[in-house]
Amino acid sequence: MKIAVLGAGSWGTALATVAADNQHEVALWTHKPAQAEEINATHLNQKYLGDNPLPEGIVATGDMADAVKDAQIVLSVVPTQATRIVAKQLAETLADFDNQKIILVGATKGLEPGTYKRVSEMLDEEVPDQYLEGLAVIAGPSHAEGVVKHDPTLVTAVSENLAVAEKVQAAFTNDDFRVYTGSDVVGAEVGAALKNVIAIAAGALDGLGYDANAKAALFTRGLAEISRLGQAFGANPLTFMGLSGVGDLFVTATSIHSRNFRAGKQLGEGKTLEEVVQNMGMVIEGISTTKVAYEIAQQKNVTIPITEAIYHVIYDGLDIKAAIHDLMSRPVKQEGK
Repeated sequence: MKIAVLGAGSWGTALATVAADNQHEVALWTHKPAQAEEINATHLNQKYLGDNPLPEGIVATGDMADAVKDAQIVLSVVPTQATRIVAKQLAETLADFDNQKIILVGATKGLEPGTYKRVSEMLDEEVPDQYLEGLAVIAGPSHAEGVVKHDPTLVTAVSENLAVAEKVQAAFTNDDFRVYTGSDVVGAEVGAALKNVIAIAAGALDGLGYDANAKAALFTRGLAEISRLGQAFGANPLTFMGLSGVGDLFVTATSIHSRNFRAGKQLGEGKTLEEVVQNMGMVIEGISTTKVAYEIAQQKNVTIPITEAIYHVIYDGLDIKAAIHDLMSRPVKQEGK
């Protein structure tokens, strides 16, 4: 089948690689003409994936109509802030085709500032049902760098319509990339977004030189926060014990491939937020997600002390060591309460 991937960052390119490895026709859309030229001419995406070679079956294009025409599956893998803009462009493009229906898959991990909407909600609002065979999301522990090197990777395709999830599963599963299915879209997307906040905190601990005790404490209590806030959205708490919960948290909060972990590490080493953003040169989803999570928790009266601490570090300039002291000085209580 033909699969279109909207967004040629590291994750979008990695998913395009999986699709091409499975012998699908793959169109990779980017709004940067020079990037499309580089991918087509050299089969590399140097900025995002270095010298890792890409399959020759990937064709990059700056023309969305060329990318999505005749595609059965379209993946949205642009940053959260760009999701609505690109989804509107997709809807306008599909309007020019006769009776084309797509499975639209969100693969971005974030929440929209201001509205607090999940990626699938934004896609659903901007792309009319008449163009959709179904809507799904892909989530789970999956750094792009590992995927393009064919490291064994497990993710989950989640949709309220199991048949749609199974079509995504069939399209992307291979010997290196194993796809499970699920139906808790809320839990998958909330877990995927909120783990980026905890990953910033994990990086900060690393930057400060703390060892396994502190990291284990953060990981455990951070997962509890994700579950509490997720349940406030209506998620199934068991989802957070799966790939899009504990799995995604582990890989994002422990790997140097994680932008959020690297951002936190630099903060822990004493760099300012402005320096961190400049050094990264790519979108750090956890920065905006921290603010969204903090605001939602205030509205829903959910206790998320680690996220609150990271919020005050990022947005109020609180010293990280002071934030840790405040967390450790909280009143003791029974675990699980």
